[in-house]
Amino acid sequence: QVQLVESGGGLVQPGGSLRLSCVGSGFIFSNYVMSWYRQAPGKERELVARILSPGGLTDYPDSVKGRFTISRDNAKNTVYLQMNSLKPEDTAVYYCKASRGNVGSWGQGTQVTVSS
Repeated sequence: QVQLVESGGGLVQPGGSLRLSCVGSGFIFSNYVMSWYRQAPGKERELVARILSPGGLTDYPDSVKGRFTISRDNAKNTVYLQMNSLKPEDTAVYYCKASRGNVGSWGQGTQVTVSS
């Protein structure tokens, strides 16, 4: 079955950077759209980045465009989220998602806290 394991979260000061990683197993990684979502306390889960395969076309909401970069290494079954110029409002649990058609699977999430 599909398994996704995120890592790289932590505490960072405003203006800092973090890189999240998500390793997939149990499926043909290169055939899936990979996405990062986040969910802050009391808020709905929201998309922060998506990358297609093949081709690597990416998509971001305005709230993170220019600060976050998603990438993937299909040879390593890994998707990354480079987050720069972090703001307190980026604080959330970040989830990795693998999608193919109408089927999606989630990782367990990794906490990102942006605070001084």
